[in-house]
Amino acid sequence: MNKIIQHRPLFIFISALIILAGLASLLIFGLKPGIDFSSGSILTIKFDQTVSVDELTQELRSLGQSEAIVQVTGDGDFLIRTSELDISQKVTLETALEEAFGNLTERGFENVDPLIAKQTTQMALIAIGAALVGILLYVTWAFRRMPKPFHYGTCAVIALFHDALVVLGIFALLAGIFGWEINLMFVIGIMAVIGYSINNTVVVFDRIRENQLKGIHPSFDVVVNQSIMETIVRSINSSFTVIITVVALMLFLGASIQNLSVVLLIGLIAGTYDSLFVAPSLLVTWENGDWGKLLKPFKRA
Repeated sequence: MNKIIQHRPLFIFISALIILAGLASLLIFGLKPGIDFSSGSILTIKFDQTVSVDELTQELRSLGQSEAIVQVTGDGDFLIRTSELDISQKVTLETALEEAFGNLTERGFENVDPLIAKQTTQMALIAIGAALVGILLYVTWAFRRMPKPFHYGTCAVIALFHDALVVLGIFALLAGIFGWEINLMFVIGIMAVIGYSINNTVVVFDRIRENQLKGIHPSFDVVVNQSIMETIVRSINSSFTVIITVVALMLFLGASIQNLSVVLLIGLIAGTYDSLFVAPSLLVTWENGDWGKLLKPFKRA
């Protein structure tokens, strides 16, 4: 533990394996866009009598909604995602469901047309791209008094890409197995993870800057290792407290913020790992120019 930076090839190897698995998951299953990113309708209803998801799904298929997706909220409501419905089609569908399962109450209904869905997708990508560029510029500026400030900004942004790829890969797997969709909550979660993860990374980088300016050791490896050791407890403790909050959200608010809470949970774990082990490892490797060392675990494998 006290020679963390010496094991940087192992940390990069672990990250590479996770990212490759995530990319494979993306290629095989892909992400499933929700109504925010594709046209369609979402109908929220509640039945007076007990109805299972399988029964409702089967009934929707018999009514011609073969691609309908049914989810249950924490309040016991059903979220039904269908192709775009107009008002008369919605009334017809509700009437048919009442005939099958008894009285129901409509809790909500919304449509998203293809143009709005396309604009939403574009704006989400622009927002994430702008955040990453802004972070690169800010971190580079913040460490402008260091010999190579661009290294700090670039390593921090690579670590953020790492977090995003981990989340995307796991969500592709969840889409393939459970049919999970991504929505605006997913994007909000990604943005929150980026903000939290860069905070942890900057804490470590800031300690590196402080120790280097103090001249605690002529070796950059030793300076970085010492800086990680001085911040690791703080980073893990602060992440753990946030994870407790996220788990509470998952348990008590359920499906209504499912994407947000799961993205946060995955991103917090990945972000804590990369801020302590990946970003500093890349910084040292870039400083020493020994990129070949990172390939050692791959050659053994």
